[in-house]
Parts: sequence; C-alpha cells; structure tokens
Amino acid sequence: MTEPLQSQVLPQRLLWRGDSLPAEAGKIALPRDVEAELDALVASLDRDPVPLLLLRAEDYTLDASRRFMATVKQSLDAGPGFAIVDRLPVERWSESGLRAVWWLLASLVARPVAQKWDGTSIYDVRDLGRPPGNGVRPDVTNAEQNFHTDNSYNLVPPHYVGLLCVRTAMEGGVSGIVSFAAAHEEMRKRHSNLLPRLYQPFHFDRQREHAPDDVMTTWHPMLESEDGRLIARLSRFQVKNGYRLAGAELDPEGAAAIEAFEGILTAPGMSARFQFEPGQMQLIDNRALGHKRTAFRDWPDPERKRLLIRLWLRDSGSRAYNG
Repeated sequence: MTEPLQSQVLPQRLLWRGDSLPAEAGKIALPRDVEAELDALVASLDRDPVPLLLLRAEDYTLDASRRFMATVKQSLDAGPGFAIVDRLPVERWSESGLRAVWWLLASLVARPVAQKWDGTSIYDVRDLGRPPGNGVRPDVTNAEQNFHTDNSYNLVPPHYVGLLCVRTAMEGGVSGIVSFAAAHEEMRKRHSNLLPRLYQPFHFDRQREHAPDDVMTTWHPMLESEDGRLIARLSRFQVKNGYRLAGAELDPEGAAAIEAFEGILTAPGMSARFQFEPGQMQLIDNRALGHKRTAFRDWPDPERKRLLIRLWLRDSGSRAYNG
C-alpha cells in the first residue's frame, strides 16, 4: 500500500478540468508532408503486401511521420496526456493500408502489445450485440461505459491506448476523457477520509483473459504512487464482477470510496467530451487519464456500423498479454 500523493507532487499539466481546458488542447493536425509520405506507403503495401505483425517502422522511409509522432508523444508525456490527430484519409485508402499505417504510426509512440491472452494485437471495437459481463468486454457492446483505464485488471496494463475511428455510429457514442490528477485533488477536498482506500487493493475480474487453470481475479489498488507519479488502474465494472467471482463482499469503505470517486469523475465540467470523426486518431496516457463513451445506436447496414481500431502500446515488459 502507498499513501496518497501530496498536491505539490502532481504535475500542473494534468490538473485540468474539461470546462477549463482550451478548445485546441491536444488537437494536432496531420501535416501534408506526412500524408504524402503515408499515401506512398499505402500504395507500396497495396502492391506488395506484408503481414501486419511483420511491419516495422525502420523498414520504411518515414522521416516526416517519425518527426510528427514525436510531437504527438510529447503531448502525451509533457502535455495534457492525450492527443487527437485530425486526420487520416480513410475514404481513399484500402482497409489493409489503413490498418498498416495506424500500426506503424502508433509504433513510433511505443511498442504495440497483445490485447488478448491469445495474442490478438490489433483489436476492432464494435458492437457484437451482447450484454457486458464476465468474458464480454464493454468495448464490444453498445452500452454506456464508466470512466476506466484499459486493461486495469491485467498484471501490466498498456501505458498508452490508441483508437483510430473508421466509422461512427448513427447516434451517440460520444467520447470522454478525464484527468485522474484533477479528480484526485477533488477527492482530497471533498472526501479526504476515503481517498486512502483507493490506494488499497480491490478484486478485479480478469475477463477470462488468462490460461484455463489461472485465477479469475487480480488484487490491486485503483490508485498507486510509482516514483512519485500517480498511476491509476480504474474500472468500476471489473471490480463489481471481481468481488462476485471471488465470492467476497466489498467493504463499506471501499464501496463508498468508489462511489465518491465516480461522482467526481462524472461531475459536470470535470471531463472533456468530443465526437470522433472518421480518420481521427486518439492516443492517451492510460495511467494518467480515464476514458469512456456514451451508449450508441448503430446503423442497420453492416457496412456502416461503428468501427474503431484499438492498439495498446507499452515499451516495458514483454509483448505478451500479461507483460
């Protein structure tokens, strides 16, 4: 267990609220020289395909892209903790070319790693028509999500999460991001007696992403201090299921702390909201920011249904799911 971080330790760049965040914060336009470089790359891969998992940025001339993605990474590590890049020309590239570009650009931020125990490394976020539950991740439903960090229940969660929008839903699906540093300070002001409980362990449902004979839950805090940095591993949904699977009852203080923190995360003005557009890329620091989306209603035509392509990025540990 670690003690709650003191206010002066939290970086000012992450102490933002959605209602005071500048409208252009984290938004970065795709430069024309990068687009031209990527056009040539897609044309080359359409002529001579290479399996996605074999693609390496060092095998291609991507000088402009490399410089550009260094700017994107700076927004993650030294800016507000996120970047929204506008945009890739999805309407004129092949789907295989689009996936290749996204894989290569993201790999210039950090190394793509497995998103499922079976090694799946590029993941389609789409509604599969099933309710969320153990073994059914909320990202393959159309249900509203709570603010969370991706893979909060894993041994080594991704450091960055990248989403590329290919198609939007007919209605809804509004994205939101929130700063845990800002929420941490609100928690200190409003519920200082409950803040330490978030630094103590909870049961998390592992979503059946593990070997058949492995344990079904993990046990760790939602908030931690790592080398003086606030690290969040948050998922109200997975904690609820985790306690059920563990046959345990969440203690009253733990339940109150989760509810209080959830109330802060969802308070008016706390988060930044935006509507994805096709071709936009969103990258976030998965340890510093939470993200969510509202419920949505999809198009009846399968070819028009909402589709985001997700990548998990992490330079430490192994490429395997458990890291």
